[in-house]
Amino acid sequence: MLTSLQALMWGTIAGSALLLGAAAAWWLDIPRKIVSSVMAFGAGVLISALAFELVAEAEEAGGLWATVIGFLAGAVIYVGANSLLVRLGAEHRRRGKSAARAGGPGGGTSNGGTAIAVGALLDGIPESIVLGVGLLSGAAVNPTMLAAIFISNVPEGLASTADMKRAGKGPKEVFAIWGSIAVLSGLAAMIGYLALDNAPGEAIAVVTAIAAGGILAMLADTMIPEAFEEQHMLTGFIAALGFLTALILHYSA
Repeated sequence: MLTSLQALMWGTIAGSALLLGAAAAWWLDIPRKIVSSVMAFGAGVLISALAFELVAEAEEAGGLWATVIGFLAGAVIYVGANSLLVRLGAEHRRRGKSAARAGGPGGGTSNGGTAIAVGALLDGIPESIVLGVGLLSGAAVNPTMLAAIFISNVPEGLASTADMKRAGKGPKEVFAIWGSIAVLSGLAAMIGYLALDNAPGEAIAVVTAIAAGGILAMLADTMIPEAFEEQHMLTGFIAALGFLTALILHYSA
């Protein structure tokens, strides 16, 4: 199989976790504490993947300063885009308390639902690009990153779908949204691979670091605070378990 098609496949598989979460939220009544536990675990996995996979690979490919510049750029881009989405009603998209029904900014139901979907895409694009870039060496997909992205996507699909369901959206519309985002995640992975194939190491480092900075900003802005709101003191322990799980995967691969 062409490597670009592998990137498309793995990106779509990672994005399909949103559909899995959406299906669970649509047909099951899952307690918020379980959603928050998955969120905290996924945050720990992503932190470990950032530390042992992305940043290290970026520095090795293009050096320290390319990594630093890319990382800062990724954080700035994510925070700026996320701030805009907060105004539109997607500030709590991972736990199903969007402003669309909480009466906050952007309080229209349709507006909030759209912001949630765009927010999910914002969260998923850096992660998907990382999967595509990881295939540049010709090796198989990084199992730690794939697991980290898949796990982190499940609670977003869970919480956001619960919110959309309460807002009166039908199943066709909801699953069309998440299916489209899964496909776009796959395309982002493929584009990441194609755009950087044969690129200099510094360019690969900058793009990888941009994704890493965006992911870390997402963890600090959304996943960890929203997990803490439900789990409180257990959040740190569950995140630590996620970190250790990814560490074991890293050294066992």
